[in-house]
Amino acid sequence: MSEAILDIKRWGNSLGVRLPAGVAREAHLRVNQRVRITVEGNHVVIVPMEEEAMTLEQRLAAYDPARHGGEQMETSEALGAEKW
Repeated sequence: MSEAILDIKRWGNSLGVRLPAGVAREAHLRVNQRVRITVEGNHVVIVPMEEEAMTLEQRLAAYDPARHGGEQMETSEALGAEKW
């Protein structure tokens, strides 16, 4: 079991604490992962959110050509043995 004694610091108008790599690793936390934070009695509980698999329709709806670079491959000429 990983354990650390840490100081709570000000982060803008909020408070924050940095999780040591060993604690994050043991808790299976990663960068940019969403978590749910609750208070149970006098304990702060951090629970990783389960990521839902996106359907193809959801992925296509989230696709933004301006953000993702537009067309990924020119189709005007053959690149190999393709016949158009």
